[in-house]
Amino acid sequence: MTLGAATIQITPSIAAVGSQYRAWLVDIWGVMHNGIEAYPAAVEATRRFREQGGIVILLSNSPRPAESLQRQLNALGVTPASYDATVSSGDLTRHELIKRKGARVFHLGPERDLPIFRGLDLTLVPPEEADLVVCTGLFDDETETPADYDKLLRALAKRDLPFLCANPDRMVERGRTLIYCAGALADIYEGLGGTVIYAGKPYAPVYDLAFETLAGIAGRPLSKGEVLAVGDGVHTDMAGAAAFGLDMVFIAGALHMSPSPIDDTLEELALAELFEGLPPPLAAMPRLSW
Repeated sequence: MTLGAATIQITPSIAAVGSQYRAWLVDIWGVMHNGIEAYPAAVEATRRFREQGGIVILLSNSPRPAESLQRQLNALGVTPASYDATVSSGDLTRHELIKRKGARVFHLGPERDLPIFRGLDLTLVPPEEADLVVCTGLFDDETETPADYDKLLRALAKRDLPFLCANPDRMVERGRTLIYCAGALADIYEGLGGTVIYAGKPYAPVYDLAFETLAGIAGRPLSKGEVLAVGDGVHTDMAGAAAFGLDMVFIAGALHMSPSPIDDTLEELALAELFEGLPPPLAAMPRLSW
């Protein structure tokens, strides 16, 4: 099926589209910040939506649990006034690890992600002693690529160790550079015949957790029709929201639109090709802004 370009509304402002919803689920990396600094227009947009009574949940594939994630957001300039709560892959990963009391875990990822294990009944061990792999990313995503992990992943897959992927993103923006994430390693592991458990978008459990959080804030369960998903990942944010039954707004950043838009101009044909055969968003924007 060929998607007509006119199917996707292109707009510089989310106000008209987004104001009709009770709540937004907003991706963080690539929408609220670029890994180095916040996008001021996005911070302003979510703040203004909250000022008119809306609820904003920042829904991220970050492997950081809530406390650590919110400290990072504040340091980057995403202020508390711009959101009500965060829900992350790190939170969901911790939920999964609680079920695996006493596990011997090999942590595949950088030391900055160690808060994901804080307070849990498990032991961090070298790969040869593990009965579970928890992958939060590459050890050094500034210099390494997934190809550097071929030997390690083959050895882990040969032992048939479960591989808990704490960030299903394959790539994200950091400044003006695209870096690899845990999802890229999980792809390879699955290709080697390994078993992967994904904690995050596009999989339903993270949306279930987000809706539980929304209900606590709103004082009642929200219907799916009351919630808008906003994100820049076609295969994570958009695919997950569509499968869960949510309306969507696509932020056309460098993750899929290369080079990323530098003004308010988007090419309709490029959008049509990007979403060909996929559920289209209600609208697309170069960046999140009010």
